[in-house]
Amino acid sequence: MSQDGLDKLKQELDEALAQRPVISAAIAEAREKGDLSENAEYESAREAQGLLELKIAQLQDTIANAKVVDASQINTEKVQMLNKVKVKNLNAGAVMEFTIVGEKEADFSRGKLAATTPIAKALLGHGKGDVVEAKVPAGTIKFEILDISF
Repeated sequence: MSQDGLDKLKQELDEALAQRPVISAAIAEAREKGDLSENAEYESAREAQGLLELKIAQLQDTIANAKVVDASQINTEKVQMLNKVKVKNLNAGAVMEFTIVGEKEADFSRGKLAATTPIAKALLGHGKGDVVEAKVPAGTIKFEILDISF
């Protein structure tokens, strides 16, 4: 993952941790209302607390296991993680540009393609001018790699 992606995850974790006191206060307030067996506010607050704790645990695990790719070791001879790849879809004739990123950073609307997708898997390891085939649910798409940059 990129350093930027890791920083975003850390920020998301900080925001989630900041929600703990808010949910604890909601639970305390619901408790004060009496009988917990029929208290929908209490149940809702407890459920929110459980979901928040799950999110926090997942973020902590992702951050602990994250491997930041060193930008100085990225070259543009062959497609690899964090490369920006300009390709031509030979089936449709459209030119597209993607940045190959880790699963947690993927955002297709912003041109960030997860390395685990069929298209990225087909592109990885190939160089400028290569024609690759990606097997997608709709069939097979041929791409010509026009440019690789960082």
